[in-house]
Amino acid sequence: MNIRLITLGRRVARKHASVDELFASYVERIGHHAPCQAENYPSEEKFLAALDRASHRTPPMLVLLDSRGKSWSTETFAEWLGRQRDQGTQQLTFAVGPADGWSKTALGRAGLVLSLGPMTLPHELAAVVMAEQVYRAFTIIEGHPYHLGHKSE
Repeated sequence: MNIRLITLGRRVARKHASVDELFASYVERIGHHAPCQAENYPSEEKFLAALDRASHRTPPMLVLLDSRGKSWSTETFAEWLGRQRDQGTQQLTFAVGPADGWSKTALGRAGLVLSLGPMTLPHELAAVVMAEQVYRAFTIIEGHPYHLGHKSE
C-alpha cells in the first residue's frame, strides 16, 4: 500500500521551516511501514486535475481532511487503516483541505471525509497532525510501543 500526503496552497518555506521539518520527519517515519510521498498543489482544482491524470490499476482511496468529516479516535483510525491494507488498497491519498473547506465536487470523490476535531488548525499544522496520525496508526497495527494509548475508566 502506498501513502500520499497532500497539502494545498502556496508554500513559504522560510516562514514554516520547523513545521516543514516535522512534517518531513513523519513522512520518513511512515516510509518505514509503507512507501510514502508528500505533495503540494497550489489549489484544489490542480489537485483534482492531477488525480484525473494519474493512471492506476485501481483508483486510490481518497481521504479528505475537513472539519465536516467524521471524528475518530486514533484507535478507530488505525483499525480502518489496517482494514484498507488487508483488503488490498493499493494507494491511500490523504489531503488537507483548503482554508474554506473542500468543494462539493471534491467531497463527492472522497472515500472518506475525516475531521481532526472541532478546533481550527493552521493548514501546515493540520498536515503535521495528519502525518503523525498515519504514522501512529501503523505503529498501533504493528504493535510498536510508540503508541501507549490510554484506557478509559
